[in-house]
Parts: sequence; C-alpha cells; structure tokens
Amino acid sequence: AVAASSLADLQSNVVFMAAFWAWLYAQVLKVFTTFYRERVWDVRVLFESGGMPSSHTSLVVGLTASVALTQGLGSVLFPISLAYALIVMYDAAGVRRHAGKQAQVLNVVVEELFQGHALNEGQLKEVLGHTPLQVFFGAVLGVLVAVLYVKKYAGV
Repeated sequence: AVAASSLADLQSNVVFMAAFWAWLYAQVLKVFTTFYRERVWDVRVLFESGGMPSSHTSLVVGLTASVALTQGLGSVLFPISLAYALIVMYDAAGVRRHAGKQAQVLNVVVEELFQGHALNEGQLKEVLGHTPLQVFFGAVLGVLVAVLYVKKYAGV
C-alpha cells in the first residue's frame, strides 16, 4: 500500500511529471534525430548518453521551468533548481564533451600502439557529452514540455 501511494504521489506531482516527460520526449526524439542523421533506425540510442537533444538538459530545464511556474521565481526551490540545471548543462556541453574527445584520441593511440597484437580491452566510449546545439534544443524542449504540462495539469 505504501508503494502504491508513493507512486500516486509522484504521478500527482506536477513538477516531477513535467521533468519526467521532458526527459522521456528527449530520449524518444533521439531515435528520430539519429535516423535523420544516419538513415538507420536505432532504438539503442534510448539507452545511451549523448545525441540530439540532450535529455539531461531537458530534464533539469523542465524541472526548473515547472518550479518557476508552480512555485514562483521567489521560491527557495527556484534558485536551487536553476543552479542544478546550469551545472548539468555546463557538464554536458563542457566536461563530458571534452572527455569524449579525449576518448577518441586515446582510442586511436591504443589502436596504433597495439596494432597486430591481441587486445582484450574494448574501445572507450566516445560520445559522452553534447554539442552546445544539442544542449540548447534540450533546454527548449524542457521549457516547452514544462509550460504545456503545468498549464494542462496545474492550471497555471
């Protein structure tokens, strides 16, 4: 009974649901943007990081926008969620993106160094972060979903 009421609490939490739907829409959109770019349907992108749009950004911006709409800009929660969103977006377009570029270089170095030798290690994952454009569209999607969801379910 506790689990059912907890799930019902989450489902009735407009801020949570707006952020969740922003994340989910971004993940699903990645299937279509990947098809557009590569001309191949690949549902594995639903479970991978990177890609267009940034689902991490959609989630945190959806959260921040829904907090702003339901609690107001003067609430204690707004600057906390805004700071969180800015950190996540900076990380997605900065730190994780550069880590992916370093992984590309390391994969080339390892391949050249061990050419002709058996190597048990797999390659490093190269798509870790996002381009600024992917982060931007993740943010746009987050705001759009939050505004529509809050308007429909909270009447704001």
